[in-house]
Amino acid sequence: MNSSAPYLIRAINEWILDNGCTPYLVVDASVEAVSVPKEHVKDGQIVLNISPQAIRDLSITEEYVIFSGRFSGVAHEIIVPVSAVLGIIAKENGEGMWFPRDEQEPTPPTEPLRQNPKSPPNLKVVN
Repeated sequence: MNSSAPYLIRAINEWILDNGCTPYLVVDASVEAVSVPKEHVKDGQIVLNISPQAIRDLSITEEYVIFSGRFSGVAHEIIVPVSAVLGIIAKENGEGMWFPRDEQEPTPPTEPLRQNPKSPPNLKVVN
């Protein structure tokens, strides 16, 4: 299945905005494909205001969060892989969602779930 993260980011973003709050995207800036102004990174992370008043052209796809924003008056094209998103929270109260660092695919079972699907059930009549 596809990752649920982009769907959750979109939903939490909408929920935060519907409640009159400011959505902040917390990003692991050390991930290779992250394109953000490095001078604003602190401790390997950057917090991005993604409210409609602060940015333009927000796009949350299966793989990336992309938008145009200004930092210290300079326009930047921000590109964040969904896998680099640590969380999306409301500035005003910290409500939102945090994502696990290492999202792994579930491992398939090593044994079949049923031993022999054609065998009859082992039921006894109890009087």
